[in-house]
Parts: sequence; structure tokens; C-alpha cells
Amino acid sequence: MTKEHSDHVDPANTITLDSHDATSIPSRRRFIKGVGLSSLAAATGGASMNTWAQQNPPATSPTNAGAAAEGKVRVAFTVNGQKKQIDVAPNVILLDALRDYLGLTGTKKGCDHGQCGACNVQVNGKVINSCLSLAVMHEGDEITTVEGLGGSAGKLSPLQQAFHEHDAFQCGYCTSGQLMSADFVLRNEQHIASDDATVREAMSGNICRCGAYKNILSAIQSARDKA
Repeated sequence: MTKEHSDHVDPANTITLDSHDATSIPSRRRFIKGVGLSSLAAATGGASMNTWAQQNPPATSPTNAGAAAEGKVRVAFTVNGQKKQIDVAPNVILLDALRDYLGLTGTKKGCDHGQCGACNVQVNGKVINSCLSLAVMHEGDEITTVEGLGGSAGKLSPLQQAFHEHDAFQCGYCTSGQLMSADFVLRNEQHIASDDATVREAMSGNICRCGAYKNILSAIQSARDKA
């Protein structure tokens, strides 16, 4: 193609942009700005929905108070001395039922595979991993969470006080599970010896990623002496 040919522009094939059209063409800056605003809106909305869900747990069926909602199962059990009744899908684990339906968020979700002990609760006096147990399996059971260890008005139990005095935690994420297991150890002295080695073995299912094991042991033995 010759230069004369390449310089010739057919007016019929040209597009003239007015100010409105120009702003409609995407630019890198406008795209990034839009994505940022969208992400912020999504994050804010997600937080709001999460707060609303915690304040309005779907504990009962909105359509019929006498029966479980379609696709759900009504489960009744006692939690920390109080009778509770919730409607849950058959695949809801006990951990999620306690946290999302009953608002008992002291029980933590760690590995979700029963390997760390952060989700430990007591069912009928025995310690279990609540992440491995379906809520529907606990009809009529007596369940105790970390919220049920202390007294009224937020008073700490002797074991909780010992954890505080001995700095038996750092980040605190595993502490609720540690407390539930330690409480079981102290209440079962007839089966679990009081020497340090035996207590360590009994607590071995609870992982502390901060490495506060020495202080945890000291707290347990201190609470034993004060009991």
C-alpha cells in the first residue's frame, strides 16, 4: 500500500466520539477503581449479613412452630443446663449448630478434621470433637461448652482462673478446647493419674500452635491443688 493510499481516510468509515461516548470506553484506571468499589461493597455486605445471621439464628421453622422446616430435622438437647431445640439440615455438624444456631462461639473451628481439639465439647460427660459429630446424633444429650464452665455473671471457674494466672495461652484460639479437655481430666481422677506425664498424655489431642504446653500443664495441676 502506498503512503498516499494509507493517509486517505474515508469519512464514512470514521467514528466521532462525543464526551458521553468517551467516558463509556473502559480504561485501566476506571476498571481498577470499579473493581475496588465492588469488592468493598461485597465485603461490607458480607459482614452485615454475617452479623444479621448471628443475631437472627434460624433456630425454629418460620412457617410452622410445631414441625421442622422442609428438608430439616428438629433436634432437642440440653446445652449448658438449658433445654434447646433447633431445626437443622441432616448434614450440619454439632460445631456449626452450637456456633451458628445457638450463638455459642466459644467453641472454635480449627482443623475441621478432628485433629486439633479446638472444637472440643463435653457430651454426656465425655469429651468429643464437635467437628466430627452431626447435630442430629445428639437428640436428648447433655452438652457442655466452654461457656458452661464458669459461674453466673461471667465468673470464672477455678480451672479458667488457673489458666489466667499461669498464662496458659497466647493467641487463645485453642484455649476453649484445652479447657474442656482439662476439665474432663480433673473430674476423672479415678481413671486419670495426677502425675505430669499422665496428664500430658490425656491432653495430647489438644494442639497449641503457640507452644504453651508447659503453662497449660501448670494451670491444670494448680487447679487440681485448689479443688
